Amino acid sequence: MKEDSAKQRILRAAEALFAESGFDATPTSRIAERAGVPKGLVHYYFRRKSDLLAALVAELPDARIEPAVVVVPGDLAGSLRGLVVELDRRFNRSLALSHLLWREADTHRAVRDALAERFQQLVRQVKAVIVAATGGKVALADVDSASGLLARAVSHRHATARHSEDGDPAEIDREVLFIASALTRDQ
Repeated sequence: MKEDSAKQRILRAAEALFAESGFDATPTSRIAERAGVPKGLVHYYFRRKSDLLAALVAELPDARIEPAVVVVPGDLAGSLRGLVVELDRRFNRSLALSHLLWREADTHRAVRDALAERFQQLVRQVKAVIVAATGGKVALADVDSASGLLARAVSHRHATARHSEDGDPAEIDREVLFIASALTRDQ
């Protein structure tokens, strides 16, 4: 138990210090000091300082949402709104961590790759919601385009933490309505 709490203290200290000073400007000795552990323990859990970043990426909330949780059959706009609300609920728990990781993605390939995979997961999720809400009656090429557009809008919003205080999806509602309208105009 004690080792797990030390590992968590190291991660929390690294997250706070990386957010304050940046990854490159934060020595592991400061992380150890902030966590209240010997420097060797930092290296025991995380061989390289970049391993701390990878561990922080893994701590982002799981963004996988089963389509059945948010899909209202025949109501694409409502289904996409439900998805955005659920994603916001999960993403809002990690705003500081998200800012830190997006900033570090510019200089650390492992973080960039992990965030790119999370983006692809989001695209697949939006696609699943569109297909389920429309009963698969929309051309796959259009679904692919719409999924990428909405995933980019949600990702940008999350990366810049431009969420409303109460989780209201109003800030992204224009995009949701545009995509829903474009996909269902011929139905």
